[in-house]
Amino acid sequence: MTVYEDLKWRGLIQDISSDDLIEKLDKGGLTFYIGTDPTADSMHIGHYSSFLISKRLAKAGHHPILLVGGATGLIGDPKPTSERPMISKEEVLKNFEGLKNQAEKIFGFEVVNNYDWTKDINVLDFLRDYGKYFNINYMLAKDKVKSRLESGITYAEFSYMILQALDFLHLYETRNCTLQVAGSDQWGNITSGIELIRKKLDKEAYGMVMPLVTDSNGVKFGKTEGNALWLDINKTSSYELYQYLINLEDSMIIDYLKKLTFLSKEEIEEYELKNTSHPELREAHKRLAEEIITDIHGKEEFFKAKKISESLFSDKIWELSSDDIISSLKDLPTFTLENDINILDLLVNNNICSSKREAREMVTGNAISINNTKITDIEKVITKDLAIDNKVLLIKRGKKNYYLGIFS
Repeated sequence: MTVYEDLKWRGLIQDISSDDLIEKLDKGGLTFYIGTDPTADSMHIGHYSSFLISKRLAKAGHHPILLVGGATGLIGDPKPTSERPMISKEEVLKNFEGLKNQAEKIFGFEVVNNYDWTKDINVLDFLRDYGKYFNINYMLAKDKVKSRLESGITYAEFSYMILQALDFLHLYETRNCTLQVAGSDQWGNITSGIELIRKKLDKEAYGMVMPLVTDSNGVKFGKTEGNALWLDINKTSSYELYQYLINLEDSMIIDYLKKLTFLSKEEIEEYELKNTSHPELREAHKRLAEEIITDIHGKEEFFKAKKISESLFSDKIWELSSDDIISSLKDLPTFTLENDINILDLLVNNNICSSKREAREMVTGNAISINNTKITDIEKVITKDLAIDNKVLLIKRGKKNYYLGIFS
């Protein structure tokens, strides 16, 4: 397959600005950029799905530039429903450094900051040199602006597309960057940049957008949406990422393998057959987790996440350290334990059961386990000797309710 055919097969092209781009993609040699604003100090899986195309195009002989928008981040790309909260310059700077280091580590390409070429533009020059090329009716017709007309949009947000167009123009003039790549929600901003380059320089530039990768509810991944899977291992552990990926719905897994891995068409089709014939083995899910976690955090972190996952809810839990358990299960209800506490008091005091009567029924009914060992004696005294590293208890009530107890 050609480069363009491979991208189409993977579902990574939703729109291109011109059919001329197809031949250029297949030929190689384009300088292109993809960007994000520093609204947080870490990227998430939504960024990963978009930025991964920089590696694909680099493998095909193109030259990537990764842009972290220190300037555009101070304004905020208009949301469909409301204005983004303004963040301080200090926070934007801190976030920029975090994203820059992360992008260089994961993707390995040059990172630029649009604050560098916008900070010295005064308002008169901005209006004369850039604003005059934008027709208000043209801007009002853009989807992001149109969706906000009823609820209201500020002039700062309204100007965002001019700032992004300015980025494309600057990179075209200084780096011979002729292509901008982004998620589909950036189509209006990209075409504005193409128009600015055409009007100001009488040159042709190109744009390509990808469908947004969404969760099982059709919601895009992101901080605003509240479903972010962070690339920072301190925000989302490799174990948490592993658990999310191996528990994906079967209907989504092949689409994710196409968009989020470099596996060949033949390999993915083989996993598709396995997923259809033996979905209970989750082989496609495990391979997806291996590819993504290895790319982001390294092979060692993948094996660690896999070991924790396989050990945590089995007899092998004692192979794990207390630190591994605490870091992997930080989202569980967690409480501090006293030594030498009766099992019923433990359950009631920490809201695992609502009363001693219920606690007694749970224990005698084989519904309570600690570190995967059933507790059936209502007189049982819980001590540090029962804890992993004399510190951690994984308490299970019923089939699905887990709690983490930590001895002080």
